[in-house]
Amino acid sequence: MKFNGACLVAILVAFSSVVVIYASDPDILTDFVVPPGQNALNLTGDFFTFTGFRGLPNNNLTGQTTFKVTKAVAAEFPALNGLGVSMAVLQFPVGSVNPPHTHPRASELLFLVDGSLLVGVVDTTGKLFTQTLTKGDLFVFPKGLLHYQLNMYAGHAATAVSAFGSANAGTVSLPSTLFTSGIPVDVLAKSFKTDTHTIDLLKIALKSP
Repeated sequence: MKFNGACLVAILVAFSSVVVIYASDPDILTDFVVPPGQNALNLTGDFFTFTGFRGLPNNNLTGQTTFKVTKAVAAEFPALNGLGVSMAVLQFPVGSVNPPHTHPRASELLFLVDGSLLVGVVDTTGKLFTQTLTKGDLFVFPKGLLHYQLNMYAGHAATAVSAFGSANAGTVSLPSTLFTSGIPVDVLAKSFKTDTHTIDLLKIALKSP
């Protein structure tokens, strides 16, 4: 069978459309997704309400040293199932970092509520884009691209709110994925052009609190 140019273009466009559909949250055919075993007639406003963020923007982070994230995704907030949105509150004590990571199923729109953050995102050519955010700034991290946030500013914690274009954006943390997931030490040593002892030290460090 021979394909002319127009036919080939049509096939490629159709294939691209299928890829786009399966790369995002599927459309639902109802107003919202009712949890299994429940009746939509019995639901109340509580079903559409998430209270897990109460008080977070006013938390005192004095004495804390590590980054903390509180999520409102489908697992914690079932009403989000099928709606293609979710959120998270990010809290950064002084000197803390949200390590390099990706979200395979959604872009992230970060709004800085308080403090200042150094953020960065790396595109697929390896180019790093950085910015210093101050209170009230927005920064977008495109879906699937490696990015990070760092509070390097002495004396002031930072709080941000992130919105995602998926009810389950997913998070792939590079340090954890590489060094605590069970990838053989020899593979990591060769990949990073170092020795197995160095890799073992990294594994131990990442498993510690």
